[in-house]
Amino acid sequence: METELSPDVAKQVERFRAAMGEIRTQVGKVIVGQEEVVESLLITLLVGGHCLITGLPGTAKTLLVRTMATALGLDFKRIQFTPDLMPTDVTGTDIVDEDEASGRRQWRFVPGPVFTNVLLADEINRTPPKTQAALLEAMQEARVTVRGTTHELGKPFFVLATQNPIELEGTYPLPEAQLDRFLFNVLLDYLPAEDELAVVRRFTERVDMPEVTACTSGEEIVGFQWLVRQVPVSEAMGQLAVDVVRATRPSDAAATEKVRKYVNYGASVRASLFLVLSAKARALLAGRYHVIAEDILALAAPVLRHRVLLNYFAEADGLTVDDVLTDLVAQPALQRAS
Repeated sequence: METELSPDVAKQVERFRAAMGEIRTQVGKVIVGQEEVVESLLITLLVGGHCLITGLPGTAKTLLVRTMATALGLDFKRIQFTPDLMPTDVTGTDIVDEDEASGRRQWRFVPGPVFTNVLLADEINRTPPKTQAALLEAMQEARVTVRGTTHELGKPFFVLATQNPIELEGTYPLPEAQLDRFLFNVLLDYLPAEDELAVVRRFTERVDMPEVTACTSGEEIVGFQWLVRQVPVSEAMGQLAVDVVRATRPSDAAATEKVRKYVNYGASVRASLFLVLSAKARALLAGRYHVIAEDILALAAPVLRHRVLLNYFAEADGLTVDDVLTDLVAQPALQRAS
């Protein structure tokens, strides 16, 4: 049932819908198709989370993130993660400055690329764990600590990290603690034939890239994040989100047969929080001011696929995490809530 909105909130919702429509239009000037991925990135930004984008080379991961940042009117920086990248290359470092007049020396902090609104961590799994961990505090606390001094990051702050699912030799898989910081793990797949043809035509008939115009600002996005959190969630929908997450745990009574057989570890409470928050954002993007079961079930895969650890039986039987999650969401007990 639609909640009756106050005039102020109704005005904010109207502006939200207009801004999201404009952003999609601007992104569509450059990016062909990939509507689900664009929606996932918008949800990530509206929730204030971070997104892991897994896709093959040449699927426009970097171009998509850069275009989104421009359309959102946000500062954008990119780090190419390599095996020799150091933590200070991410966070920044203190240097010694000498005053020419007095000869006195003092420390001065030089911010790293993490001090931005949208940080693209390109091929994050190609750098060692020590450097990967440099992002942990930034992603969780929106701050970094260098030589015992804490430096706050500006708002909003998002990490959009990419990784390549092939060429795994010489890579460093992200530890579970860092994977859990990501709201979504989004799969960027090949385009359909007609979209691929549209890409070829668009980028072979002109030299310059289409101009993308900023549709909003960092301050307004922070306001949108507040608006998302005001979207009401009924007790039944909250229970559904908890039931979905608990069903990924082999020891839970709600676990499916495939979960018990193929899963080592299920998702944590953080997954339940993220599932509800992202469902709120999806509802607003769909033009609703209330969450329905479709919002929760549709987002189960991107929220859970990097939080569920399979065992060797799954590898032996050729099953993926998505196979297990698809079976879980299709369970009659969960579908009845739809």
